[in-house]
Amino acid sequence: MQFDVASVDHALMTTRAVRRRLDLERPVDQEILLECIDIAEQAPSGGNQGSRRWIIVQDQEIKDRIAEIYMESAGQWMIASYEKLEGTGHPQEKVMASAAHLAQHLAEVPAIVIPTIIGVHDGSGRPGLFDSVIQSAWSFCVALRARGLGSAWTTAILSRRDDLAELLGIPEGMTQIAMLPVAWMKGTDVRLAPRRPAREVTYFDRFATTWATGPHVDHNIDDGPGVVVERDIKASPASIWQFVSDINFGAEFSSEFVGARWDDHDAEVTVGSSFTGSNQHEAIGEWDVPCFVSSYSPERSFGWVTSDPDNPGAQWLFDLERIAGATRLRFSVTLGPGPSGTSHAIAQMPEKSGKIISRRLLEHRRNMEAVIEGIQREAERIEPPKSKDGVKAPLS
Repeated sequence: MQFDVASVDHALMTTRAVRRRLDLERPVDQEILLECIDIAEQAPSGGNQGSRRWIIVQDQEIKDRIAEIYMESAGQWMIASYEKLEGTGHPQEKVMASAAHLAQHLAEVPAIVIPTIIGVHDGSGRPGLFDSVIQSAWSFCVALRARGLGSAWTTAILSRRDDLAELLGIPEGMTQIAMLPVAWMKGTDVRLAPRRPAREVTYFDRFATTWATGPHVDHNIDDGPGVVVERDIKASPASIWQFVSDINFGAEFSSEFVGARWDDHDAEVTVGSSFTGSNQHEAIGEWDVPCFVSSYSPERSFGWVTSDPDNPGAQWLFDLERIAGATRLRFSVTLGPGPSGTSHAIAQMPEKSGKIISRRLLEHRRNMEAVIEGIQREAERIEPPKSKDGVKAPLS
């Protein structure tokens, strides 16, 4: 069979949590749910053991009770959190509005599907339980999407799993995996979610190692080798920004970076502003390098390139992303494509290019980790974590 790759890809990329667009009025036939479960059951499972068991709930009295349990487990909190965020423009406002809507209307959803599996995880970390059902439940969601239905992967109710088990008659020795409200979608158009491209979230051979292209067997520096270090910091972007944008801050933590000075002390910092960085290395000695600001968006990103803005020896970037209850700080470097100490070493020993690049990336990673840890300590020191009354990541 020849697959329509574009259609398959589209279904995969546009299957996501649907709450406010669930059609609460249009009935869902059991046969279409069974058809989607048939598809889901073709998913791989550990030992090829058919241990998944599905519960379809359409009885109104049972749905009403599930909705009560869901409201008690997390729904009330979701609604209160949304009311607190409504109109503020907070990054979680829309998410909480969607979560609150589902909590308020769960009993009206035409069907609630609960995937379970025979067995109870013993905490040993051995595979064979969750890894035998998660992919199947996801296949179920994609199959729904392909047919014009939507769902939302929810787990908050599992904090009351005993109550849910009693209500549904689930015996001991079974594990509830999720609760999936199912309905026809109001409109089938779904926009792609904002996500980082694969090369920004994929590492090659070792964690944190990136390549702009390739990598090829010879690990050529022209392929843009790099390193990414990330940390979720329990502080606001504003608190973190003061350290990220301080070109001297890292000198306290790095074994190589000594310090920096703006070339024009009085000028406002913008893209194109320049500064000089001072460095030291036991194998190289001391040197200065001209740096040019390539990205400057307060509380969002600060980046610079070295040596030549049109043909940099290295490209550095701090990227701040506000997430629920924290800020994700991403610190990255890409070597090349212009000349640098690393490219000079490779030119002298081309047969060792791979080792030279790997060693240089490891040096950068260690220093970047030290810097980002220093930023975390300082940012969380001046901005202690919020109390439990603050808005956290929404339960689903």
